Amino acid sequence: MANKVKVGIVGLGRLGYQHAENIAFRIPQCDLTAVCSIVENEVKELQERWGIPYGYTDYDEMLKNKELDAIFIASPSGFHCEQIKKALKAGFHVFSEKPLGLYLEEALEVQKAVEAYPDKVFMLGFMRRYDHSYAAAKRKIESGDIGHPVLIRCYGLDPAKQMDSFLTFAKSNYSGGLFLDMAIHDLDLARWYLGSEAKEVWAIGGSYSRPEFDEINDAETGAAMVRFENNTMGLFVAGRNSAHGYHIETEIIGTKGTIRIGTIPEKNQIILFNESGAIKECYDGFLSRFEQAYLSEVEEFIHCILEGRKPAVTVYDGVESTKLGYACKESFETGKLVKLI
Repeated sequence: MANKVKVGIVGLGRLGYQHAENIAFRIPQCDLTAVCSIVENEVKELQERWGIPYGYTDYDEMLKNKELDAIFIASPSGFHCEQIKKALKAGFHVFSEKPLGLYLEEALEVQKAVEAYPDKVFMLGFMRRYDHSYAAAKRKIESGDIGHPVLIRCYGLDPAKQMDSFLTFAKSNYSGGLFLDMAIHDLDLARWYLGSEAKEVWAIGGSYSRPEFDEINDAETGAAMVRFENNTMGLFVAGRNSAHGYHIETEIIGTKGTIRIGTIPEKNQIILFNESGAIKECYDGFLSRFEQAYLSEVEEFIHCILEGRKPAVTVYDGVESTKLGYACKESFETGKLVKLI
């Protein structure tokens, strides 16, 4: 392989566009060589604006391009499983946004596919592990700064102003629901920080300002309590109706101390003082909050290809997080405690 990795990306929505921009302009060790979207105008616009050699509206056609070294999957969740399997079979390294699929069966299919191609680098987009603050927390836990972690508390709240956009997306049946779509990042962090897999889960939730969530059998705001195999605990809250903006908060409580990350979702260091009091702006979405993490995770993927090594985030992480997310979904829908095998 040359000194640069040639990448083809599928999916040019909000997140896909951000990834494409990072690959094209912010990572010197790779080239954005091909773009693919079912929206032809998106493809043509990026080709013309950024000088991308190849553009496709058919994913299978992009996989025939032998100039490419790697495929980056940023399409809707319902397409991930099939696209991952096809890219691996075609001989490419693969990065896929979470989740592996909308159903546990799909995640297990992907695991088998990845294991069948051990010479290929596969990486899943659990980007919070690459956020500087979350990575620093992991190091502090491993060094014993809080003793043994016993409980993790996670809040994941989307801005209320994005609710209409999300409902349109959710009705397409490609979201997977609140716990698989939103909370899965927190569920992965819990496994990572607590060093254990989930044993049992109880989840509740409902629609509180928008009845449309009831119509699609999903929760506008939901909560889950999880017991892990090592008897540690997880408390998870996910919601679509955060009035102040995008709020991601994590707390890890240990036997000798506590770590908190993102307690105030401040957009910058500015404080505005006026007749309303002291005001701090909050993040308005995931792209701004995790801008650095999205870049760092792709840098790691490219470095793994060039250096012939595997990333720390594996397909197993995707499978286990999907198991837990699906158990949360099942518990919410049935109202029962769900035990994981």
